[in-house]
Amino acid sequence: MPVTSREVHLIARPVGEPKPADFELVESTLPDPEEGQILVRNDWLSVDPYMRGRMNDVKSYVPPFRLGAPMDGGAVGTVIASNAPGVPVGATVLHSRGWRDHALLDASHARVVDTEIAPARTYLSALGMVGLTAYAGLKEVAPVKEGDVVFVSGAAGAVGIVAGRVARHLGASKVIGSAGGPEKTRRLVEEFGYDAAIDYRAGDLGGQLAAAAPDGIDVYFDNVGGDHLQAALDALNTFGRVALCGAISQYNATEPVPGPTNLALAVGKRLTLRGFLVSDHQYLAGEYARLAASWLREGTLRSQETVVDGLDNAVDAFLGLLRGANTGKMLIRLTPASEAAG
Repeated sequence: MPVTSREVHLIARPVGEPKPADFELVESTLPDPEEGQILVRNDWLSVDPYMRGRMNDVKSYVPPFRLGAPMDGGAVGTVIASNAPGVPVGATVLHSRGWRDHALLDASHARVVDTEIAPARTYLSALGMVGLTAYAGLKEVAPVKEGDVVFVSGAAGAVGIVAGRVARHLGASKVIGSAGGPEKTRRLVEEFGYDAAIDYRAGDLGGQLAAAAPDGIDVYFDNVGGDHLQAALDALNTFGRVALCGAISQYNATEPVPGPTNLALAVGKRLTLRGFLVSDHQYLAGEYARLAASWLREGTLRSQETVVDGLDNAVDAFLGLLRGANTGKMLIRLTPASEAAG
């Protein structure tokens, strides 16, 4: 029987910080799955910083969201109807048709996940794109060597929390993270395995980093850009490496943002600054999944989430994410906790 569902549409291109009026919750009717298709009741949705860029009508590494159409993003859900061999009703699947209660899609665009290894939501955080991003950045893009001092900006965010643990597993002798406010910096050290934490809201970012790393840093994992990149360039040792993962400090900018004023240091210090997309490193997914599963079992990797309930609150959760309201992965829970698959 056809299923009535709801989906979030982008109805206006945001200028600066997005606002609720840029989005609309729309009801739709989904037919039965055709051959090779599955119908999924979404249990968990992911909202991510990169989605802000897709709201602009500009050429980028992923197409922009279409106006008047449902947005998409990572989701985990339960198959409630299937016309695809190998994906039975009741299976838990990971797919990219988020921002909606139900998703009708080709089974080839979904992956069945094992909820015996970890709760389903973990495949949107430590066991998913988030974890692979941290691993690829520190394994290959700005490879961590034994004894390195590593600095991670946005360390209380989804990628940042995993990056701190990955750096340690790869041999870092000291891991420093930045976050906003005393509560987040406290948790970085007491709960998330960082050796030192910098509160960027307290000012003098460069001075705080110099105090935390008096002998300099060897690797910088950049989720923020701006003043964090400037401070890192000052602190990096000769032949230091930088993984340019994101620049959330400028995602809502309406004017061109100046680059670091000290970029010339990269020449004398012979630094490597490399941008990357996790999609270029999918060949590491199997390797990382095996490692991450064992680290989760050992307790040396944590999956931290900020959970918001209901599709009605998904837009507010996304706006909060851009303001730093989350610790760890920001997730939307659609199914009551008693029913959701993890």
